[in-house]
Amino acid sequence: MQYKTQGVCSQLINYDIDDNGKVRNVSFVGGCNGNLQGIGKLVEGMSADEVIERLEGIKCGFKNTSCPDQLAKALQASKS
Repeated sequence: MQYKTQGVCSQLINYDIDDNGKVRNVSFVGGCNGNLQGIGKLVEGMSADEVIERLEGIKCGFKNTSCPDQLAKALQASKS
């Protein structure tokens, strides 16, 4: 799946959700490469709901959102 981010340095998030609702293969296009690779590794195998719970609402500096928050928004959109 792909999610076009808004309000952050990364432009796109690629990810999968397996049949058990687990997050897989998260990768960000653009943004802080090392940090975003780390986020992808940390959430690998977690349930989408747990990722949303942990990352939703995180802000980056003075922005109203962040790359982790955008991942939470992507996963929420996938549930709809």
